[in-house]
Amino acid sequence: MTLTAADLARRLADRAETVCRHYLSNGRREGAYWLVGDVDNAPGRSLYVRLTGPPSGRGAQGRWMDAATGQHGDLLDLIGLSLGHTRLGETLDEARRWLALPDDLAGGEPNPRPSRRRSHGSSERAARRLYAMASPLLGTLGETYLHARGLDARRAAATLRFHSGCYYRPASTDAPDTATAWPAIIAPVTDLAGRQTGAHRTWLDRQGRGKAPIATPRRAMGALAGGGVRFGVAQDVLAAGEGLETILSLGDLAPALPLVAALSSAHLAALALPSSLRRLYVVVDPDPAGRAAALALAQRAGAAGIQTRALGSDVDDLNDALRRMGPRALTAHLASQIAPEDLTRFLPRV
Repeated sequence: MTLTAADLARRLADRAETVCRHYLSNGRREGAYWLVGDVDNAPGRSLYVRLTGPPSGRGAQGRWMDAATGQHGDLLDLIGLSLGHTRLGETLDEARRWLALPDDLAGGEPNPRPSRRRSHGSSERAARRLYAMASPLLGTLGETYLHARGLDARRAAATLRFHSGCYYRPASTDAPDTATAWPAIIAPVTDLAGRQTGAHRTWLDRQGRGKAPIATPRRAMGALAGGGVRFGVAQDVLAAGEGLETILSLGDLAPALPLVAALSSAHLAALALPSSLRRLYVVVDPDPAGRAAALALAQRAGAAGIQTRALGSDVDDLNDALRRMGPRALTAHLASQIAPEDLTRFLPRV
């Protein structure tokens, strides 16, 4: 027997209050509803979940709505949004795990439900709202953090923003008393057309000297596939890598070079490339996942007729190399990896 998404949603609805206590633990029950601030489990009353009601139709048990954003759906939608899932399959697997279903009932879902598209759109809107709420980067702990990583925040300030108390939903591996608000750098994830589809958060410690002492100080939300955090507009040449600090390290050395941070090895391998691109520099993180992702992207770019070149250090990621070697030595090291016609264009210090 295979349980469909609708079957899983009904089973979750039968245990609606237990689901809410698990995934929306900062909320509380009031009468027939569970009230919480939003899908990210912030305290408040904007989002309400029906704990009782008919199995389907108007007022059905397990249906929810956020009065502030218009987001709504069933408990599968809610779980997917609260965990930042980008694929329906992730949410179905989580629901089966939570419901402790036996293996013979853990079949796939042949027909994706329409609500998956609503969840994606809601997550994108939440990402845009978070970025809009954030403040300019310069003069904040965000600039302090970048400076501690050996980076000049001035170029980054055109893209990155800062949130003084960004909500953090503790992971299961966090300490019980982990704070739920930390200062954070907010980065917009955009598609090739420049439309923001997501946001990336880097939570910082209270002094801005490093990342916050939490289990997952980096998280992304929204639609991420193919997108990235962009610095400059790519035409014929682009450099792509995984992390923000890695890409910003290259930006300090080559300020005119358009850059994109894909935020993970998986997203680097799947990065969408502009049709005008003629040369792609792939910044390689020196670990198995980083090397595999760089190779996958280079092969895909090569198949599209784009010349590719690898950039990086043999032993460090680019930010570690910058701090260890210093800008002058790292620039000289990278110069041998840059196409001759790009040296004067992008590496003026050589």
